[in-house]
Amino acid sequence: MSGLVVGVGACRGVGHDEVSTLVAEVLAAAGVAPDRVAALATVDVRGREPALLAAAAELGVPLRCRPAAELAEVDVPHPSGMARERLGTPSVAEAAALLGAGPGARLLVPKRRSSPPDGRPAMATCALAGPAEPGRAR
Repeated sequence: MSGLVVGVGACRGVGHDEVSTLVAEVLAAAGVAPDRVAALATVDVRGREPALLAAAAELGVPLRCRPAAELAEVDVPHPSGMARERLGTPSVAEAAALLGAGPGARLLVPKRRSSPPDGRPAMATCALAGPAEPGRAR
């Protein structure tokens, strides 16, 4: 698969509003209309998370899931010790977005954390990746 892919990392039980708000912020930061997104992507253990399924449904795209071992093979600029400890991969959002966007993909928006309005710790991260520019490597 190739195209624009939103990668989402999330804690179990994350709220729908937290994910959908973060996805909207990342798309706005890139100046990308939601209808240009080809897929949401995440780690396989979060593939049944209701908030992620709802965010994908809102965008009208599939939720693509990858095993942590595949995500761990992707070089990312913002690795996470928590993701490495809990899931066995140093990245979910950036790695899933890059893998989903295809060979040579590049990050259009690096990982961002959600900002819950009630001061709770962030439960979601998000990144946006797209196909490589012609003649340019990642």
